[in-house]
Amino acid sequence: MTKTTLLAPYSLGPLELPNRMVMAPMTRYRAAVDGTPLPVVAEHYAQRAGAGLIVTEGIWPSSRGQSGWRLPGLETAAHIEGWRAVTDAVHAAGGRIMAQLMHGGRHGHPLSRIDGDVPSGPSAVRVPGPVHVRDGGKADPLPPREMTRDDIRQAVDDHAEAAANAMAAGFDGVELHGANSYLIHQFLADNTNLRTDEYGGTTEGRIRFPVEVITAVADTIGAGRTGLRLSPGNPQFGMAEADPAPVYRALLDSVDPLGLLYLHLTDNDSYPALTDLRTRWHGPLIANVGENHDPTTREAGEAVLADGLADLVSYGRSFIANPDLPERFASGAPLNAVDERHLYTHGAEGYTDYPALFQDLRAVGT
Repeated sequence: MTKTTLLAPYSLGPLELPNRMVMAPMTRYRAAVDGTPLPVVAEHYAQRAGAGLIVTEGIWPSSRGQSGWRLPGLETAAHIEGWRAVTDAVHAAGGRIMAQLMHGGRHGHPLSRIDGDVPSGPSAVRVPGPVHVRDGGKADPLPPREMTRDDIRQAVDDHAEAAANAMAAGFDGVELHGANSYLIHQFLADNTNLRTDEYGGTTEGRIRFPVEVITAVADTIGAGRTGLRLSPGNPQFGMAEADPAPVYRALLDSVDPLGLLYLHLTDNDSYPALTDLRTRWHGPLIANVGENHDPTTREAGEAVLADGLADLVSYGRSFIANPDLPERFASGAPLNAVDERHLYTHGAEGYTDYPALFQDLRAVGT
């Protein structure tokens, strides 16, 4: 193992990455009420353009998939224009950026959705409560409406259309959020998919919707511009998967031949997904080992690469507080701490005001 592995360049499909550090997607609530990213979002991501690759926060593909108030969308002309400002800023700073499409499924509440309606999911199983709603309030969760076959077909189409919108907005590609309790994950999990039709029941049924979405997006923008994030066994927001291995093995066996740009895979304490699934995936693999744990250190990232479990490593909270994280790793400089008070507010504070390394040095007169 060498100290420079994370900082080594990597060719990811058509993208030449200066290092193997990926900025993980993180919800930050910096959108206008209609879902258009605020101007400060462009500055935030441009500051972090030194990452090998940036993956945005989750973006709803249509208002039907909106999971929270002031989360961004990729449905309207205003959304495309707002995200174009972001991608232009990142590219001008020398970076590369993917749009993560995140359909909330059962997540959400009429008080936190533009349409004011009840969200829908694979089955009528509510999330644990209480849930956050607009203007910082909380409410008891409502049972989601069980998706009909027409709803499922619409969700597939919504993802494909949002992917096309992402390319129109200048993104380098799209990551599909199949992790952390959102819609694709809900179809895969035991307790959120109680269906007995062709979209549930068996392993083949559970993976049907994810495969349809992935295939539709790959057909729309190209497999070489399409990434996929999965978190097998992740218990966040009340998810339960007693035996993830058969389901996720079958899913990867189905989509591996498509030639996707990458798989972004989260490890889990109860199911070592990286170890189990690495040999079933023949394309580039991004590992995330910090979910539900302390922030990933440089040493932990280097160990994942040295063990051959992944080609790149994603960092979340460390990129929040350190816009120049690769430079800090390279120089051994200390890291800024995260401003927890402003993680989910709507302005620049705790978002674009973290100092870069050269600012820190200048502040002490060196």
